[in-house]
Amino acid sequence: MQSSHSFQSLDAANAAPLLQALGAHVKLLLTEAFAKYGATLKNVNWSVSAENDKGELVLSLWQQFFKAPVGNTIRYVDKVSRWSGNGNKEFRERLDKAHASSQPIRAVIARTNNEAAVASGQDASKLKNTFSVRENWLGKLALWDGDNFEIEFTKDD
Repeated sequence: MQSSHSFQSLDAANAAPLLQALGAHVKLLLTEAFAKYGATLKNVNWSVSAENDKGELVLSLWQQFFKAPVGNTIRYVDKVSRWSGNGNKEFRERLDKAHASSQPIRAVIARTNNEAAVASGQDASKLKNTFSVRENWLGKLALWDGDNFEIEFTKDD
């Protein structure tokens, strides 16, 4: 299943708008970033998703998989088969629920010192990672086929 939106891939020509959309990176611990949205991780060692008290889904999403913004919208494109571990099952279940209920999504943006390791599905908990939030972004699941997923975030100005 492919998306009908025409979002650009990240390269040198469109990196500046993406970095501007991602904004200043305030380095937080993963638990601190989730707490900014009122969410608590089930297990701090492997969870990368949680729900907050407003019923929103909060997801840790790698910066490298965001596409260049189009207007006030930025899209995240990834697939859950890219990685494995205990958090993967929980993440899939939460995407299933978000898909069935049109649950709003909030982003914790993860940045790493080794994007190739993340892209190849290596254990990212062993890398140097930092986290930040974009409290003015609200997302919706635009594509979920059980593996591939796309989240479309709209930025409030």
